[in-house]
Amino acid sequence: MDMNTNINILRGLLLLLFCSFSLLSYSENELKILSDSLNNLIDHEQEFINRKEEKIKKIKRKLKDVSLLEEYKINLQLHDEYRKFNIDSAVHYIKRNISIAITLGEQEWGIDSSLKLSLLYSMGGMYREAELLLKDIDPTQLSKDLLSAYYDAYYRFWEYYAISTTRSNQYRYQREMYRNLFLSNADQSSINYKVGIINRSVKDPKEAEKRLLELLAAEEEGSPDYAIITCALATLSGQNNRPDLEKKYYMQSAIADIMNVTRENFSLQHLAVIYYNDNDFAKAFKYTQAAIDQARASGIQFRATQINEFYSVISAAYQEKEAKAKSNLIIFLTLITALFVFLVALVVYTYRQIKKMRQIKEALSISNTKLKELNNTLNKVNDQLYCKNHELLETNNVKEQFIAQFFDLCSNYITRMEGYQNSLYKLAINRNYEMLIKKLKSTTNIDEELNALYSHFDSIFLNLYPTFVTDFNALLKEDERIVPKAGTLLNKELRIYALIRIGINDGAKISNFLRCSTSTVYNYRTKMRNKAIGDKENFENEILKIGSEAYMPS
Repeated sequence: MDMNTNINILRGLLLLLFCSFSLLSYSENELKILSDSLNNLIDHEQEFINRKEEKIKKIKRKLKDVSLLEEYKINLQLHDEYRKFNIDSAVHYIKRNISIAITLGEQEWGIDSSLKLSLLYSMGGMYREAELLLKDIDPTQLSKDLLSAYYDAYYRFWEYYAISTTRSNQYRYQREMYRNLFLSNADQSSINYKVGIINRSVKDPKEAEKRLLELLAAEEEGSPDYAIITCALATLSGQNNRPDLEKKYYMQSAIADIMNVTRENFSLQHLAVIYYNDNDFAKAFKYTQAAIDQARASGIQFRATQINEFYSVISAAYQEKEAKAKSNLIIFLTLITALFVFLVALVVYTYRQIKKMRQIKEALSISNTKLKELNNTLNKVNDQLYCKNHELLETNNVKEQFIAQFFDLCSNYITRMEGYQNSLYKLAINRNYEMLIKKLKSTTNIDEELNALYSHFDSIFLNLYPTFVTDFNALLKEDERIVPKAGTLLNKELRIYALIRIGINDGAKISNFLRCSTSTVYNYRTKMRNKAIGDKENFENEILKIGSEAYMPS
């Protein structure tokens, strides 16, 4: 092999290496741009929701003084807008269409609306109601379009039901059977058919990717169909161990979902899992929280079930990371403070030496005075640092105890809920529907849980701050002091200020915990300030000091 050949080979290898680094750099840059865009959209999601709601308002205005036929068509539009935005509203309008279909004697309209209602019930976790609707429909009497919708509704029913149960593998056969029936009868121009056929029939990953990219090229970027195709590409990339492409396509899909206010955000949920596995807990927590908020706002139960199982794990990891970051910050600030004190001392020492050379006696006198002042300042700084460190230790201790008690409370609550669910299940199995309905209507269980929660909270809080009631009353006028009823540890007024003492100052959060209105919380706080001894504006600041070493009761 001659010298020129060797040089050409070397050039080729260098070019290949350069291209590889360029592609890697481009890939990382593209992912960062997409990640920044997604984070920005999550932070400004309300703007898209506002546009969606304004669009819905315009459609609703058309309902005034219209015929039943026109109302039916408008209700279909509202159903389409609400379907992945707010299930309860979508159910309302599709139920109205069922009534219209019955009134007009339009059997096919009624079946179509019932299929749509079944799908909404499945998404909302009302699986029994969804299945009953589907069982009432005879598929042999349906047109091809309705038959396709029927099989799609059954496929979604089994898919969502499998997600919501611990026995998902038992329903794989039913899910796949109805998916195949749907694809055999679906409109071949629909995106669900095209993507479904590729996922089912194309076994070669490269060929599947090629066909999905061809579909993607024909779609407008950011459209609902664009979200479906990019989600399919992300899933395919994950199956073939291509993590950068998986992230890219899931991000594109999630961005499109947010822009279209599609709250069934499968892609955002999977991004959270991917970033959790990459130990990027900040992004995992952000995407998980966004997915939970969307699922709760929309009422899409099966998505909430999926993400809730993962949320506690991500939250714990994120909190642990934050705690480590705070600890490192404290160490860093301590080192900076020590360095600053050292530099100040060095400057003072240098100044003293210069003065000493000019006039020894005068310099000694001045330096002694300065040294005393510096010592006083350092003593004050040390005292402040000691207080701050003690407050941090106290806060961490309170958090640790609350977290331990919280997990214990959650565990007990889940156990009770399992028992309650089993009792309901037995009633349902035994067809004791009257007693089942009676139990479901009863608020006794909720009231008992609330009382147990308040009692548990009172016990935990007073264990942490045993003198709270006494110290709280010491801040009030003698004839206005609060004494809890026999058998209770705290009443509502004391609980409000107990929550404030542990850092929950927001009236909305307090009212949510105590099951009362924010105005009630505000009125209680105003009354207590008026009953206070001394400065009323400083009353709640005094509450925050109760239980700390710095607190001196009146």
